[in-house]
Amino acid sequence: QVQLVESGGALVQAGGSLRLSCAASGGTFSAFRMGWFRQAPGKEREFVGAKNWGAARTTYTDSVKGRFTISRDSAKNTAYLQMSSLKPEDTAVYYCAADRTYWGPDPREYDYWGQGTQVTVSS
Repeated sequence: QVQLVESGGALVQAGGSLRLSCAASGGTFSAFRMGWFRQAPGKEREFVGAKNWGAARTTYTDSVKGRFTISRDSAKNTAYLQMSSLKPEDTAVYYCAADRTYWGPDPREYDYWGQGTQVTVSS
């Protein structure tokens, strides 16, 4: 059973940077596709980006393109979401998700989820 644990959420000022981590156990990221999502209070879970490690392909939602980057450290079996030029509208609980075949924007397609980490961007 794959378990994902996010960390790194914090309160940061607008324009700042933050790196979220997603540590995996029970499986290696190379065998999975992964996605990052976020959910603000009162809103639905929103797709942020996804990575197909095997094909070295990445996709991001338009609002974070050029500001967010998904990467991983294979030795640590940990994935990262590097966020820069943060805006107040980026405030949300951020989740990582993994699936053996899917790496798109539909959260219902992912089999494994982390517990989420809070990111708050102050203006």
